[in-house]
Amino acid sequence: MKTQNFGYKKLYIGGELIDSASGEKDDVVCPATGEVIAQVARAGKEDALKALETAQKGFKYWSRLSLAERTNWMLKLKDAILEKEHDLRTAMVHEMGKTYAGSQEDIDRLTEALEWYPNAMQNLREEQIPDHDNTHAHKMISKPAGVAVAYLAWNFPLLNVGYKIGPALAAGCSLIIKPSALSPLSAYMIGEIMHSINFPAGVVNILSGPSSEVATTMTTSHIPAVLTMIGSTPTGLKVIADSTTSIKKFGMELGGNAPFIVFEDADFDNALELAIALRFGNSGQVCVAANRIFVHKNIYDKFVEAYVKKASEIKLGFGIKENPEVFMGPVVSKKDRDRMFDLVDDAVSKGATLEYGGKIPEGFPEGGNWIEPTVVSGITTDMKLFTQETFGPVAGIMPFETDEEVLELANDTEFGLASYIFTNDHKRIEKFTEELEFGEVQINGVKYAIYLPHGGYKNSGIGHDCSHLALEDYLVKKRVTTAI
Repeated sequence: MKTQNFGYKKLYIGGELIDSASGEKDDVVCPATGEVIAQVARAGKEDALKALETAQKGFKYWSRLSLAERTNWMLKLKDAILEKEHDLRTAMVHEMGKTYAGSQEDIDRLTEALEWYPNAMQNLREEQIPDHDNTHAHKMISKPAGVAVAYLAWNFPLLNVGYKIGPALAAGCSLIIKPSALSPLSAYMIGEIMHSINFPAGVVNILSGPSSEVATTMTTSHIPAVLTMIGSTPTGLKVIADSTTSIKKFGMELGGNAPFIVFEDADFDNALELAIALRFGNSGQVCVAANRIFVHKNIYDKFVEAYVKKASEIKLGFGIKENPEVFMGPVVSKKDRDRMFDLVDDAVSKGATLEYGGKIPEGFPEGGNWIEPTVVSGITTDMKLFTQETFGPVAGIMPFETDEEVLELANDTEFGLASYIFTNDHKRIEKFTEELEFGEVQINGVKYAIYLPHGGYKNSGIGHDCSHLALEDYLVKKRVTTAI
């Protein structure tokens, strides 16, 4: 299993590629082999302060450009990224273990965001407010909020960049991107690309380092007007708590615990295929993954048998371009793999059945974080597989009997991001659409796109990624009243 070395990557601050103030570096480790495949400059407090200062200057420049001028720069960046597409995709495969085919989504969402959001901003209409006395004219206009700081998760390194850089730049904000220390490589490479096209200095800054130094410094600063992130709910809560040095806007996509509900009248094969894809795609490391699979008792045994067969046929491997048949790679770290084993052990100890997997596959590098696709049946509400976000390739399946029962089970979670139902009963669809406590309800299929809102209820977040709604996280409203 041959890996590639990407060398040393620098911070991108103030339009320049620079070493960290301390000169320290972090290793980037390939989860497939355990080998070091790159080093990145390790930012500290001094670098975070420098990024804040330069982003403040960048905002003054960027916010005063016309939308047409901002659009030209964003499209120039898009074209430059596409020229480096293969290098970026290969970097993502190496830094977090996703398949080469899976890396296409990251590139697509990033480049689409750079093109789509300027158009969305162009189409943002001023709101006219009627005056009841006919003495004044009123309108609401949108202005860029200021400096935005984005904390990103490791599972979609460049998709996550796209979800933030697109709306932030289109709205007129400057941006500081802090990628996860687990997958900083491709984000640092975006910094290199921006430097190569002389993107305006300070408008985008990219740095990674210990959260206790970098994130805390930026979160507690008075400079950011917007804090946005993609990550876990505990991290989101900490960011909100640390931010109270000043009033800031939030845009947060946090944890999920999606119910995937298959009724007796569903298209069985369609539900089965999507239940596999939504659990084991990206090695299950997806916030909208099918976390709790509920199947009606009359088709439960048939579904479990078919699901186990499909899971056993999944091709594991290092997903470089030469291995196009690979569907699932390793998980991102040994800590995360150990957490998968703990979830399975907890479920089995409480009466669930391990149907398939649950162990390290043979024939893979010992330094890698490999685990078989795993299926556990008969889960119950007292198990971690029910209460926690799995974020890995372990499927938990549970039977149900009535609509009321499964609706209560589905909503029995602190999270409320995505949900999926499969049925042809229109009255049932209407009921579940109304009563499922999730920001997304997907019926008999799945679709995600840059123009479709993505946001959650409860502890799954604030605001939206994707769609015109994401622009609102980076804009403030101003009322303009004129006497007639």
